Formats: sequence, C-alpha cells, structure tokens
Amino acid sequence: MSRIPIIAGNWKMFKTVSEAISFVNEVKGSTVEGVESVICSPFTNLPALVEATKGTNVHVGAQNLHFEDNGAFTGEISGVMLKDLGVEYVIIGHSERRAYFAESDEIVNKKVVAAFKHGLKPILCVGEKLEEREAGQTKDVCKVQTEAAFAGLSAEQAAQVVIAYEPIWAIGTGKSSTAEDAQDVIGYIRTLVSGLYGTAVADVVRIQYGGSVKPNNIAEYMAQPDIDGALVGGASLESASYIQLVQGAK
Repeated sequence: MSRIPIIAGNWKMFKTVSEAISFVNEVKGSTVEGVESVICSPFTNLPALVEATKGTNVHVGAQNLHFEDNGAFTGEISGVMLKDLGVEYVIIGHSERRAYFAESDEIVNKKVVAAFKHGLKPILCVGEKLEEREAGQTKDVCKVQTEAAFAGLSAEQAAQVVIAYEPIWAIGTGKSSTAEDAQDVIGYIRTLVSGLYGTAVADVVRIQYGGSVKPNNIAEYMAQPDIDGALVGGASLESASYIQLVQGAK
C-alpha cells in the first residue's frame, strides 16, 4: 500500500508573524512532489501562514485545540476558529500537552473527535516516558493511548488520522530511537489500528516518528516499511533544515 510521506514541523512556542512569513518564502519553492509538507505553528501566526502558503505545497496546522466549539474557556481556541482560518491539520496529545497541561487520554479523544467535527486532520501523538521504556512498557503505553484516542471514530475517520510515535525521552534531548526500534513500535501501532478497524484502514493510516529527527537521520527512518514521515521540533525551525527533511523523506 502506497502512503504519501508527511513531514510536519512543530514550531512549539517559537516564531513571530514576520519570522513565519520569511520561513514560508524560503521553503515554498523547495517542497517535493510526493511528500506532504506541513507547518504547525503558534496560533498567532496561523492567519498569516494560511495566506502565505496559498498556491504552494505547504500545509498549515495548529498545535492544539479545545474540544468545545465555544464557551467560557479563557485562552483556548476551538476547531470552529481553526477551520474558519483555513487551517488543515492540528496536533493533538503532544507529550508536552500531556505533561504540562494535564491532558488525559479522555481529553485527547475529545479533541480528536472535535477535530473531525470541524474537518480538521488530527496529528495524534503517542509515546512512552523513559521510565516506562526502561520498565518494558513501551507497547503497553502506546496501546492504551492509541486505543483511547480512536474511541468513537468511524473507519473513514480513522483512516485520516496521522499518528506520531514520539518516545518522550527522545524529544529535545538529542537522543533518538534507532530506526529499527522506531519501526518495531510503529509496526505494532499499525497492528493496533488493524485490530480496531481491519487491515484496509491500517494500511492507509500514516504513522510518523518524532524525537530528535534531523536531516542526517531522516533517511534511516524513511527506509523502514511502516514509517511514513516525521513530526519534527527543533530541526523544523530553520528553513534549510526543513527543506532537507522534506527532500530526505522522498
């Protein structure tokens, strides 16, 4: 089954509007046919990015959303608002959201459901902490997080989810899972999707690796049969690095 590779840059809490526009101007002519390029930016940049990426192969994503459409949730942004801006993707359940903002598996599921309600494509993050890895619980953690996040989704919706396997101990640490280890876990996640929805859905779901991915190691991950791209933090902040990542995913 042929799956289109997807490279998604997660800018986290970096870049002003002018910096975001400069970045797009630097990368828009260097995207690769057959590789989906996504930028997930802070909320403040999204309107400018949607405008700046028109007519290019660069897609725009948000880093979070609230599961309610509106209400007394000071500081939050809803799927209604993101869709109105023209945003296409949204990261859900990133380990930093789970760790720093107490997002539970139930909340992550509500956000995935909300994304589909408003025609947004979720990039769903799952992954284990260092102590869980050392205790041999990697697959158990991924099973709980994946199955909880997919609760209530139709097969058609499930097929559109992009899953990002991010071992938490590898995010921003310079450490990265070996390509073989990442493949082992990502292959397992694909079997979980197959168990929920059957092989036809599992064969089309794209699963990324995330965790200290850089231009010099992207090819190793992409050579694995079940790895369909990367969710990239620090290495996505520089235009030259981002271009190399996209080109290396081909």
